[in-house]
Amino acid sequence: MGKALYHMDRVSFRSDTVLSDVHLLLPNTCHLMSCLNGVGQPVFVSKFRILRGGNGGDCAADLGSLGEEGENGDTAINPQTPLDEDGDLDVVRRPRDPIKDRVGVYPVILSQAEVASDQDEEDEEKQQEVIRIEHTMATPLEDVGKQVWRGAFLLADFILSQPTMFKGATVLELGAGTGLTSIVMATVAKMVYCTDIGEDLLNMCQRNVALNKHLTEPTGGDIKVRQLDWMADDLCTDSESDFSWTEEDVAELHDKTSFLLAADVCYDDDLTDAFFRTVYRITSHLCKPSTVYLSIEKRLNFTLRHMDVSCEAYDHFRHCLAELQGMADGKMKYTIKQLENFFPQFLQYERVDQLELWKITSSPLQTSAEEV
Repeated sequence: MGKALYHMDRVSFRSDTVLSDVHLLLPNTCHLMSCLNGVGQPVFVSKFRILRGGNGGDCAADLGSLGEEGENGDTAINPQTPLDEDGDLDVVRRPRDPIKDRVGVYPVILSQAEVASDQDEEDEEKQQEVIRIEHTMATPLEDVGKQVWRGAFLLADFILSQPTMFKGATVLELGAGTGLTSIVMATVAKMVYCTDIGEDLLNMCQRNVALNKHLTEPTGGDIKVRQLDWMADDLCTDSESDFSWTEEDVAELHDKTSFLLAADVCYDDDLTDAFFRTVYRITSHLCKPSTVYLSIEKRLNFTLRHMDVSCEAYDHFRHCLAELQGMADGKMKYTIKQLENFFPQFLQYERVDQLELWKITSSPLQTSAEEV
């Protein structure tokens, strides 16, 4: 297996390493290497500012000109802010040179002294809406959950654009990775179950939850990091595991959950099959109808088998969606809808056309019959 090599001034790559565009396009000073994780991988800390004006697509935006917070906590747009004919922010994006911007990634190595000297900066950030995320970079495919991906940002944008919908809700995230989407959800929801597998990844996720309490505690949102293996038939209730489910957790999950989330988790056919089986198993045991919001990035790859560009992982994802909607088990009804990506952008990333957001609505079949 190929691995990334981390030097003091740059990251180099071998054959099978994968690097998220989120990390590739961040300014070099944003890559702060803090330690090694339990399996010897370098751990970085990146900062992502929530832009309440909703213009995260413009990396050169002047934050002070976006607007002021009104008496009810909503953001009021400055009258001088340019608007289009529909009343939306008219964002002028900085021209990007893809070759120049993707030359290399240069992590900054933090010393203990630098960490201590940054305490004042951290205190200032806590007064603002800055998400701090521990993650790795340039991992093998099996460790991609330790990176931050654009699909997580797209789903986070959607959550921030619909705070009323999720207010006070109990939410389950599948394949949470670094936990960024769960953290954003906890700023509006009451309880978020942030799930994945792998002790090292779950420990990283737990640290990210602690790093961002300044965002979740003021709203009363709670996050519980739990193990959820899509290949297993049941939830892990082993008391010896740090991330096992208690009886109270399981009862709350089944009685109160109304939303499920998943950000860019369908990149391998076997995992995609397991994901949809898990969605069915969980939603069919919930006490109330539920909605799944799922982001995915349609990745184009040239394959020797087809001698052409194809999207095999995406095609399999669409096949599984169609199977779920066409399911006739006599118990559940699923409706599938692709949502438009026209909601505001609160985080700085490249919202490419290949990013998609899907909505899956599930309900017991007898409930649907009564409504008809």
